[in-house]
Amino acid sequence: MAEEDCELNEKRKREIAKWFLLNSPAGEIQYIAKDLRSVLNDEKAYNEAALEAFPLYNKSHFICLELPDRSGEVLVTSYNELDENEFLDPRTAQVAIVDHVKQVCTDMRPTADEELSSPYIEEFRCALDAEILKYVAEAYPKGICSVYCVKGKDVEGPGSNFELVVVISAVRNSPQNFCNGSWRSLWNIEFKEDVQMLEVRGELQVGAHYFEEGNVQLDAKHECKDATIFQAPDDCAISIANIIRHHEAQYLESLEASYSNLPDTTFKDLRRKLPVTRTLFPWHNTLQFSLTRDIQKELGIDK
Repeated sequence: MAEEDCELNEKRKREIAKWFLLNSPAGEIQYIAKDLRSVLNDEKAYNEAALEAFPLYNKSHFICLELPDRSGEVLVTSYNELDENEFLDPRTAQVAIVDHVKQVCTDMRPTADEELSSPYIEEFRCALDAEILKYVAEAYPKGICSVYCVKGKDVEGPGSNFELVVVISAVRNSPQNFCNGSWRSLWNIEFKEDVQMLEVRGELQVGAHYFEEGNVQLDAKHECKDATIFQAPDDCAISIANIIRHHEAQYLESLEASYSNLPDTTFKDLRRKLPVTRTLFPWHNTLQFSLTRDIQKELGIDK
């Protein structure tokens, strides 16, 4: 019985460690891993949790790693994963060998012919990649993007359907200023040649973490759909890039509008209209209050 309890505790310890790693804010998993390792004081439990959590975290956060020869960067996603630690960079026709826990590229190799798309698919993929590169350079100062074929990569000519995926990742980490943030967008484009249409589905995710004298996190998600007609590769690429530009700009505007109105909407709803002091809260001048200062004064804590 005692052995079963001990085994259960070890399993539970590993599950909790894995949960903390998977829920790390953007750019902070290494800090959390360091603290977890110290708190657990159990190398076996930590290593097992890390080996499970890091690959999932890296792929879901679309992390970007520099290639060993510094010739470029590779995104780590489930859409360009060839093996558990091998990731295709179609732009350079290289495969990056990744150490998930250290979050570095340890080696690289040329792409095998069977790992690449057919020349027909590459014509569409390359055209779209070029347009998305232009858009990301304009919209995201530190953005990284790539285009992958996830269905029908061996299609040799007109007459068959195929699917491309656009991945955009932008991260801005500033731990010295107690804030980190990320933008992730995933766009699935189904090329339906039988009906001469392209169906576009987007998933956008914004994360932010502010932790100066507190802990405030934002995790916003948005999904959208659109469509356009099937055209030549260059024309398809321009149409898709315009769709992505439109929806992402629209979502960003909605976020800005929503959070600029927080003092007049959400924050007001967090407390009653007339508090026990029978005095209205001065929302027009909230800066005169400091919750941290008041708490420190009450507890007699001096910085």
